[in-house]
Amino acid sequence: MFTRYAALSVLSALLLASPASAEQLFWGIQAEQLEWRSGEGSEAFAWDADAFVGTDELKVVWRSEAEYATGPNSFETLENQLRLQVPVSTFFDAVAGVRYDSPDEGPHRTYGVLGLHGLAKQWFEVDADLYLSEYPSARFEVEYEGLITNRVTFTPSIELDVPLADDEATSRAAFGPKLEVGGRLSYDLLDRAIAPYVGVHWERTFGESGRLVRAEGEDSDVVSLVVGFRLMF
Repeated sequence: MFTRYAALSVLSALLLASPASAEQLFWGIQAEQLEWRSGEGSEAFAWDADAFVGTDELKVVWRSEAEYATGPNSFETLENQLRLQVPVSTFFDAVAGVRYDSPDEGPHRTYGVLGLHGLAKQWFEVDADLYLSEYPSARFEVEYEGLITNRVTFTPSIELDVPLADDEATSRAAFGPKLEVGGRLSYDLLDRAIAPYVGVHWERTFGESGRLVRAEGEDSDVVSLVVGFRLMF
C-alpha cells in the first residue's frame, strides 16, 4: 500500500509542476464493469474502473481491477495502477506508471508500467501495456461499444495477458497466456451515466499456466453469466 500512496504523491507533484497545470483541470470517474459473476459453482463480484484528473496535455489516472470471490470471501485478484498519460497522437496517449497487485492469497507484486491507450480505427478502445519487474508480462485489451438503439448498446471485449517469465507463486508460467472474452448488453438509464447490463464472461488459461491453475484446484476454463452496471461521471 505504501508504494501506491508514495507514487500518488510523486505523480501529483509532477502534475502541479508541469506547464500544463496552468490549463483548466478536469476530472472523471468511469466503471466499465461493476458486476456479479456466476458460473460453474463459483460466484464473485468484479470491477474494472478508473478515475482521472488533469488537462488535455497531462492526466493522472488511477485504475483498479478486482475479483472478490464470495465462497472464501477473499480477493482472488486485486490490482491497482497509478498512471501518467500524455498525448502522442490525436487518438492515443502514452502511459507510464506503477502497478500493485495485492490479492488476499498469494504474494503481492509491484510493476512498472509502459503502454499506449486510445481509440483505433472504427472506434475500438485499445490498451496495450508492458509490466516491468522480476516477473514481466504484457497485456492487450480491446473493447467496442456497438449501438443497437440510442439507449441499447452491445459491448464485446477481449483481453490477453501474457506472462514473460515464470512466477509459480501466482500460477503463471512464461508464455502461458490468459484470455478473457466478454459480451455485455446494456441499457442507458441516464444519458450514459448509469447503464445496467447483462452478459457473459469467459476466461481460459493456456499452456503451463493452465496446468499450474489446475494444480491449485482451480478451473482453467470458466464461463460466467454477469449482471451489473456501467457508471460514468
